[in-house]
Amino acid sequence: MLVKPTNDSSIGFALKRMKKVHIVETKQQEHVHSEKRILMCVDSPFICKLFKTFKDNKFVYMLMEFCPGGELWTVLRDRRVFDDKLTRFSLACVIEAFDYLHHNSIIYRDLKPENMLLTVNGYIKLCDFGFAKRLGGQRKTWTFCGTPEYVAPEVILNKGHDLAADYWSLGILTCELLMGTPPFQASEPIKIYMKALRGIEAYDLAHHKNISAKAHQLIKRLCRLNPTERLGMGRLGIQEIRNQKYFQGFDWEGVRNRSSPSPFHPKVSLSLHSPSSALFTVSGPLDFSNFDQFPITDDLPPDETSGWDKDF
Repeated sequence: MLVKPTNDSSIGFALKRMKKVHIVETKQQEHVHSEKRILMCVDSPFICKLFKTFKDNKFVYMLMEFCPGGELWTVLRDRRVFDDKLTRFSLACVIEAFDYLHHNSIIYRDLKPENMLLTVNGYIKLCDFGFAKRLGGQRKTWTFCGTPEYVAPEVILNKGHDLAADYWSLGILTCELLMGTPPFQASEPIKIYMKALRGIEAYDLAHHKNISAKAHQLIKRLCRLNPTERLGMGRLGIQEIRNQKYFQGFDWEGVRNRSSPSPFHPKVSLSLHSPSSALFTVSGPLDFSNFDQFPITDDLPPDETSGWDKDF
C-alpha cells in the first residue's frame, strides 16, 4: 500500500504488510528475517530500498521505496512482447543488480517481471527478497524455492545450488520478455519442472519470430543444464554476459550511472494523455495508477504473539 508522512504529503513510500499468522502457518519466518537482514544492508540503485520495519500483534511491516512506474509485468502484459531494445535495457538493470548481489555473496532466487519495478525515470529495480539468501563458506544452498517457471534444474533435483541459479532465471526472463510467456509452462508445477529438466534445447526457440540469433545464443548459454557451464560462472564472472553479441554496442556505463535515457520513455505529466512513445505515465511521486488495484478488506487476522519477530 502507498503511505506518506503526516508532515510531508509530497513524498510516498510503499508499505509491505504481511500477516504474522500466515507467516507462521507456512513456516516462512526465516525467509522474512532473511529479507529484512539483506535489504537493510544492501545499497544499489537497481534494488528497492528498505527504510524501516515495524510490527504489531497481527502484521509485520516493511517501509519500502515506492516505484511509481509499477511492475514490469504490467507493461509486458499490455505490449505482449518486448523488442530487443526494451529487453536489453531490462536485462541490463537486472545484471547490474545481480553483479552487486553476487559480489556480496547474495543469491536472489526470485527473478520474474512481477518483481521488477519501474522508477519515475524508467529504470528497473528488483523487489521482494523473501527468497534471497547470503551464501556461506560452502557457497551452496539446498532450499527449494522460487517461481516454478523460473526454477533451475539443480534446484528441482535438490543437488544444491549457487549463483548459477540466478543466471538460469536470467535466461528464462529473456525468453519471457521476447516471447510474452516463459518457455516452460504447464497446468501443474511438477509438469513445468519436467519440461525444465529436459532443457532449453528441447524448446524450439530458433524459429520464434521475435528471437534473433544473438538472443537465442544468449538464452542457450544462460540456460545450460550444467550450472558450471552457464554464462557468468566462468573466469570473467558476470562480465561474460555483458560481453555477449546480444549486448554489442550497449551503453553499460550509461545504465550504471543512470545517465542513459530509458527506452520505456516514461511520461511525467499531470495530463491523462501521454505520447504514443510513452510506455507508462506518472503524474507525480504519489501516483499509484500503474499498479493493479485490489479491494481493501477489513477482515483482520488473529493475533500471533509467539515472538519470532522480536527483532522487527
